[in-house]
Formats: sequence, structure tokens, C-alpha cells
Amino acid sequence: MPDQFDSKKRSKIMAKVHSANTTPEKYVCGLLEDFGFTFFLHVDGLPGRPDIVLPDFNIVIFVNGCFWHGCPLCKHAKIRPKNNVDFWNKKLDRTQKRDKENKFKLEELGYRVLIIWECETKKKNNDLLKSKIIDFIR
Repeated sequence: MPDQFDSKKRSKIMAKVHSANTTPEKYVCGLLEDFGFTFFLHVDGLPGRPDIVLPDFNIVIFVNGCFWHGCPLCKHAKIRPKNNVDFWNKKLDRTQKRDKENKFKLEELGYRVLIIWECETKKKNNDLLKSKIIDFIR
């Protein structure tokens, strides 16, 4: 199926996609604040520049977009653009490979790594996400 937007419109849409301070990330931060945890955002110097670091627990949290990082839980990871296929396949595959490498490096440094997927931050999953965070920290 061809893209429903022309290349200029698609370019404008993609330019608005950011990697930091996303809505799912802000949602997770709000939950951590509600729990009373101390955390830092986007710590430079750590592999992958984790979205959230809980220094008291040696935990890093990545809040990953389902499409970009290949979520195993939802359909958005299975959708690949039909235009410029080689470019997108290389880009998305490289991102997923880099994620695995960064997770391994962080674990070697003594961090526990929690991945929270964008789809898990939807309001209907609120209790599940809270449980996932608390259970991981324990």
C-alpha cells in the first residue's frame, strides 16, 4: 500500500518525531514521581543515553517507541514503510541491534535495564504498567 501522504507532508510529520521528552516518557516519569522515586533524565555518558536513571537502585529505563524499536507486544513494530524500503529496513534493524548492544553494555556496568514500550503507557494499561515498574524495582 502506498503512503497516504505525499513526500513533503510525510517529511513534516517525521520532523516532529522527537527522541526525548515524549508523551510516553513523561507518563512514566509521572508514575515514578507518584511512587516517590528519585531519578535523572537522559544521562550522558551511559550507553544508549537511557531515558530514565534510578541511581538508588542502579536501574535504567528506556521508554521505547513501538515502531522505532521493534516492540514485541504490538502491531506497530511489524509495519515497515513501503517507500524507500532498503533505507527503512536498514535504519530500523540498526536501531534494534544498537538497543541490544546498549542493554548488554549497561548490564556489564552493573545496571538493571527495564524496557517500557510506548503501547504499555496507554491509560488502559495503567495498573499493568505500575505493577511492571514496582515488580522490576523490587
